[in-house]
Amino acid sequence: MCPESSRNIREVQCASYNNKPFMGRFYEWEPFAEVKGSQKCELNCRAIGYRFYVRQAEKVIDGTPCDQNATSICVAGQCKSIGCDDYLGSDKVIDKCGICGGDNTACKVVSGVFKHTLTNLGYHKIVEIPEGATKINITEMSKSNNYLALRSRSGRSIINGNWAIDRPGRYEGGGTMFTYRRPNEISSTAGESFLADGPTNEVLDVYMIHQQPNPGIHYEYIIPGDNVISPQLLAHRRPGEPLNGQLGMPEGTSHEDEDLHRETDILTGQSAGTFPVIQPGRFPSHQPENQVPAMQLPRQNREHNWKQVGKTECTTTCGKGSQYPIFHCVNRITHEEVPEGYCDSSTKPIPEEEACNLFPCPAFWDIGEWSECSKTCGLGMQHRQILCRQIYANRTLTVQQYRCHHLEKPETTSTCQLKICSEWQIRTEWTSCSVPCGVGQRTRDVKCVSNLGDIVDDEECNMKLRPNDIENCDMGPCAKSWFLTEWSDRCSAECGAGIRTRSVVCMTNHISSLPLEGCGNNRPLETTPCNNGPCAGKVEWFTGGWTQCSSECGSGTQQREVICVKKTEGNFDVLDPYECSYLEKPPIQQSCYLKPCGSKWFHTEWSTCSKSCEGGFRVREVRCLSDDMAASSQCDPQLKPEEKESCNTQDCVPEIDENCKDKYYNCNVVVQARLCVYTYYKTACCASCTRVANRQSEFLGQR
Repeated sequence: MCPESSRNIREVQCASYNNKPFMGRFYEWEPFAEVKGSQKCELNCRAIGYRFYVRQAEKVIDGTPCDQNATSICVAGQCKSIGCDDYLGSDKVIDKCGICGGDNTACKVVSGVFKHTLTNLGYHKIVEIPEGATKINITEMSKSNNYLALRSRSGRSIINGNWAIDRPGRYEGGGTMFTYRRPNEISSTAGESFLADGPTNEVLDVYMIHQQPNPGIHYEYIIPGDNVISPQLLAHRRPGEPLNGQLGMPEGTSHEDEDLHRETDILTGQSAGTFPVIQPGRFPSHQPENQVPAMQLPRQNREHNWKQVGKTECTTTCGKGSQYPIFHCVNRITHEEVPEGYCDSSTKPIPEEEACNLFPCPAFWDIGEWSECSKTCGLGMQHRQILCRQIYANRTLTVQQYRCHHLEKPETTSTCQLKICSEWQIRTEWTSCSVPCGVGQRTRDVKCVSNLGDIVDDEECNMKLRPNDIENCDMGPCAKSWFLTEWSDRCSAECGAGIRTRSVVCMTNHISSLPLEGCGNNRPLETTPCNNGPCAGKVEWFTGGWTQCSSECGSGTQQREVICVKKTEGNFDVLDPYECSYLEKPPIQQSCYLKPCGSKWFHTEWSTCSKSCEGGFRVREVRCLSDDMAASSQCDPQLKPEEKESCNTQDCVPEIDENCKDKYYNCNVVVQARLCVYTYYKTACCASCTRVANRQSEFLGQR
């Protein structure tokens, strides 16, 4: 049974007890990482959420790492180291030159401190990293407001180029991966740093973005020495990494190998050159049925076997990722890689997932999108949500904000302005009143104007602030008079008795200012008799009366009879129409229009004004009636006539008493001097003194 993809082999072994009762209860188990010494190869599991752990098995499965960062594995309950050559029991280690079993003579360490005083702000080159450099470490000696930058000789920016400061993390450059760290990620007082394993495949330049005094930059890297030997370190293997999976031991070809095989024989109880299958029966009887099966150590042929040559890159740089061991087919003696067909494919170990980079990723501010601006024009506000987040095990978690205090918190509110608001402008003065008297209207031009001076739609401006562009105006009361046209020039009859006509209409008199209520009942005559002499023997067209209109409402037609007659004494003789052909024949048909087909506003005459002077009002009744004079609701409300209006707004003129007049033109002086209390002046300036007395009595009555 293979481990679950997101857990290592020790986690799977502990989790297999989740469905087994412990002291009558069920728990979820995880590895207890604080064991030491001989307990490292025991299966000690902690109950998740509780403060106790239990030894579930005396031994873990063979091949289980002794601890999280171990370079050793457990075999038969014993912790056995793995040398840098991937052999169990080997004591070979990697020297500072990266050589497995080397003696530190194959390389040269280059180090120093850049302490120059800088004056100008900006980028300053501090050190050059040559091609082939390994174990690169560039570190500020103390924290500062300066930044480190890295660039290739081709001009490509790797970290912090073009005045843009990158986030801490891993960046590829020069054929290797550089880890960029900020001071808040390091517990010491050191400042920024660049770290890389190398080797580099080109020359790289390290710069400092100078902003304050230089605290000193320590640099160190390793380059190959004059007597370089071929490295024994596997290309995909990092020093200190445990070897998981199947254990492959080469057959002995030297005394050292024989000693290693002899040690293996003692551990496993097998003869040299063979590798046992650790049976589940060697585990305690209470071991679960779904226990991860013991690791099978394959038999090898004489010349080639499978060998772990490294691990895949971790899927993440932090926050718990995963990686797998890489197995290649190698010559057992020379360790040179050969095509996989040289090894038995059935014995190739199955790569098992391992957790890596378990340390949590740095917290960061997760910035939401800005909301829409609170105003469509002018200065408004917009908001966004800011959360402190942290990534672990491919999940983004929301954490408390204090974890992001080392970072500058982005703003959650901001001002915004989509555009400058348009505004109302009054373009013209008020026009004159539409009527010379009475109540009329006056207008002015009001436009919505953009900030560029263009006239735009009214919707671009605030309709609540729109100035009035029309208002009523009162030009005072209007008098009414009969208006007459001149008498018609022709008599209605060319001979005999006829009539002449004129038009008579009652209209507002714009000239007279007399406060008349109307035109009165004495309507002037509209007809007057006329006679063009006797008609004996005269030929003329004679017309009958018009018929009724063909339509009760709207447009229609009506006809009449027209005949040619000759008038004699007291009689008319009908003649052939030809006899009257020299005369203009009256029309025999005309259009007619009785009334509109639809509802219409009707109103009564205005009532008498409530006051004869100093402002009163008058009313009338307004109704909407249909064609049949029934009440209707189909009239246009905007055309409804007014039902009330003001009237007689002129000042009241007191009645003139012929016996009480001012005898002098300057009686106002008498009033101002308060001489009206004397009989002489009261008589000489009777009208003025009486007017003052009336005002005083009205004032006292109002109090």
